[in-house]
Amino acid sequence: MVRHLLKVSDFSKEECEKVINKSIEIKNNPKKFSSTLEGETLLMLFEKPSLRTRISFETGMQQLGGHAIFYSIKDSPLGKKENISDTAKVASRFVNIIAARVFKRQDIWDLAKYADVPVINMLDDFAHPCQILGDFQTIKEKKNSSENMKLSYFGDAHNNVTYDLMRMCALFGWRMDVVCPNAPEYSPEQIVLEEISELSKGTGAKIELVHNVLEAARDSDVIYTDSWMSYGIPQEQEEERKKEFMPFQVTSSVMKKAKSDAVFMNCLPAMREYEQTTEVIDGPQSIVFDQAENRLHIQKAIMLFLREKF
Repeated sequence: MVRHLLKVSDFSKEECEKVINKSIEIKNNPKKFSSTLEGETLLMLFEKPSLRTRISFETGMQQLGGHAIFYSIKDSPLGKKENISDTAKVASRFVNIIAARVFKRQDIWDLAKYADVPVINMLDDFAHPCQILGDFQTIKEKKNSSENMKLSYFGDAHNNVTYDLMRMCALFGWRMDVVCPNAPEYSPEQIVLEEISELSKGTGAKIELVHNVLEAARDSDVIYTDSWMSYGIPQEQEEERKKEFMPFQVTSSVMKKAKSDAVFMNCLPAMREYEQTTEVIDGPQSIVFDQAENRLHIQKAIMLFLREKF
């Protein structure tokens, strides 16, 4: 059966660990895997812009011996001139993996429904699994463990990164405080909360929605934030969003409430003096560039896993 990665919880905890461990192996010995996907092709469909995603996937496929095709659907949206089912069926005849970065979750779901090859979600409005798998690899490398952690997320909780962080923490049995404004438009969707509750039943995870910044930071191993101005936010909303989120900015005071060896993460892009201060993101506890680098390695591991190469 063809496997897809549409959200991080499409993998079990054991599969996540397997992919993370393979990513670390690839990172430490890249030449060993230089022909693993020789002769294979990755099709990358981009509706939303990217930096890390395109570069890491394209480079990663090349370093595995394969070939990547960048195809912009910004000016030719999926499902318009040619419906998504036909796109998926035709592309499956040409390539070995399809990856897509889109605005709407339904588009990625439909691609996976009709594709005969693995589909990887490079980002939609519901999930960002490659990012979070890479993040957990980075945490494991920095902390020498991926067990019994507390992660605190600050900012906009109505977004893809937050959702997959919640799913991953639930899978791993972690504690997680989701710290956001007390308003529905900035809080996780009910469907996500229900999934997290179900995932946590078997792992003992404790994931809570809170609004007290300093209390949430207390005893945290990881302090995490994400952009306040995600792609697609109208310019006229930016000042209002900044006003709403400024009380949730990660500052040195927030970091001091966390454990002394806590790390700071932001999946980038980051705006200094917005979601975090310059002092924090450029400080000694920040691991944002290690986090960014691991996108390359984890995406290699994801592709190998879905192609049943390990």
